[in-house]
Amino acid sequence: MTDQFTGPGPGPARTTGTAVPGAGRRRLNFSLVSAALFMFFVTWSLSWSLFSIWLTQDIGLSAGRSSLVISANAIGCLITMPLYGYVQDRLGLRKNLLYWIAGLMLVVGPMYIYVYGPLLRAQFALGLVVGAAYLAMAFAVAVATLESYAERLGRFHGFEFGRARMFGSLGWAAATFFAGRLFNVDPRLNFWAASVSAAVFLALIVSIRVTGGSRSAAVDEAAATVSLTDVKALLRLPAFWGLLLFVVAVTATYNTYDQMFPSYFASLFATAGEGNRMYSDLNSVQVFLEAGGMALAPFLVNRLGPKRSLLLSGCIMAARIGLSGLVTDPVAISAVKLMHAAELPIMLIAIFKYINLHFESRLSSSIYLVGFQLAAQLGAAIISPLAGIGYDSVGFAPTYLLMAGTVAVFTAISVLTLRPDAKALPSAALPDTAPDMPVSVPDVPASGRRGAAQPVKL
Repeated sequence: MTDQFTGPGPGPARTTGTAVPGAGRRRLNFSLVSAALFMFFVTWSLSWSLFSIWLTQDIGLSAGRSSLVISANAIGCLITMPLYGYVQDRLGLRKNLLYWIAGLMLVVGPMYIYVYGPLLRAQFALGLVVGAAYLAMAFAVAVATLESYAERLGRFHGFEFGRARMFGSLGWAAATFFAGRLFNVDPRLNFWAASVSAAVFLALIVSIRVTGGSRSAAVDEAAATVSLTDVKALLRLPAFWGLLLFVVAVTATYNTYDQMFPSYFASLFATAGEGNRMYSDLNSVQVFLEAGGMALAPFLVNRLGPKRSLLLSGCIMAARIGLSGLVTDPVAISAVKLMHAAELPIMLIAIFKYINLHFESRLSSSIYLVGFQLAAQLGAAIISPLAGIGYDSVGFAPTYLLMAGTVAVFTAISVLTLRPDAKALPSAALPDTAPDMPVSVPDVPASGRRGAAQPVKL
């Protein structure tokens, strides 16, 4: 029996007469992708959550040089993201790219201990290049690829992405709780533990199976039609450039601030060891709260709409950066840190819903990796060196105040440049699309308000 598609709207296409995956497989895939997100974030947290502290305390780099490392990592992401996004869109629900990522994650321990760290000490420029390439492919871009895959799988099976992504936050929180303590004993323990957790991640990815007869076949067929022409056509859409402006000016500035925040936080304590331990504990609490936010954010975003939710996240970002420049008491700065638990879930859920509302679902991975993740890294590559100059010349607090003002101004501008939710783009708005091309990936049957898929009970 063949699939029938009706309606050119940006949401998931309606399907009739299609084979639907069994409830058991839906629940199993939800559990597996949730567990995979958990283990990915465990691995990433163990190797990254104290990255700036590792650079300054273990490798011995200045704040300015550490910012150059962060900038180089952002450039590595700029090169990798378009490729990963295009390949994942071509793969649809197939996992080939995830297997490649898992293989890179397995060697994270030896990579940090025997390659990256020694190169940064002895041959700084070469270390920048090698580390940027590896970290982009294994983690910084890989996380966006995994999130995009999980969101696509959620639309196929009918569960909210935020419910699965919540386990990623729990994984980060669980690992971060131990990361500071292990770091104080020996930083290498974190990296070896990360390789072990990566092996579990690989086993979980292998276990995911996508079934669904003609529905899954239709997803693969639609994915196979994705071309570079489709991706290039995005550059002619004003809605795409409005999204880029918000991401580059708002999200990238916030990410630059957040990457060096651990070093600033640790400097407020009597000893570096105490600061590392306190940051690890605080980050763990923050991410546990963030996990709860991931479960609740879909309800808020569905009520406010994607655009207003993105603007709300921008306001929270500006407030957190500004308060970091105004308060110096460890308790007060800890409270400021916890604001991230509200901002991230709202922004992450809103960005996926904004993409699915205003762009073709066949291109969701490319749009997420290029329009959001790549744009954020491009902004970071530009902003990080400037922030590093500010840190070294005038200090953290004045630099934070300037960054907060930048985020506030561009959040206000985004009121005009982000496309209103009421003006959702039809798929046909993408130029140069073949007439016989499927208008969208038939991920889930449309139901409920605005054709949005209703989450199944898992």
